[in-house]
Amino acid sequence: MAVEILLPKIGFSMQEGQIAEWLVKDGDQVSEGQPLYSLEADKSTNEVEAPASGTLKIVAQTGETYEVGTVLGYIE
Repeated sequence: MAVEILLPKIGFSMQEGQIAEWLVKDGDQVSEGQPLYSLEADKSTNEVEAPASGTLKIVAQTGETYEVGTVLGYIE
């Protein structure tokens, strides 16, 4: 069963964030806790970790801004 990768709410007032860079490629194997992407939000940049292990399927694009809770990809 696929695990959704959701845009997290990092700060109290955060409503949206921008994917600065994917740190792994679509189709790569990832491990739970491995950094997946850099997220720019509220004047800070944070690395977001994989919520599970498996094969990464990216659906969100670098440089785009998304609302908190948006599905950015899946781990199968």
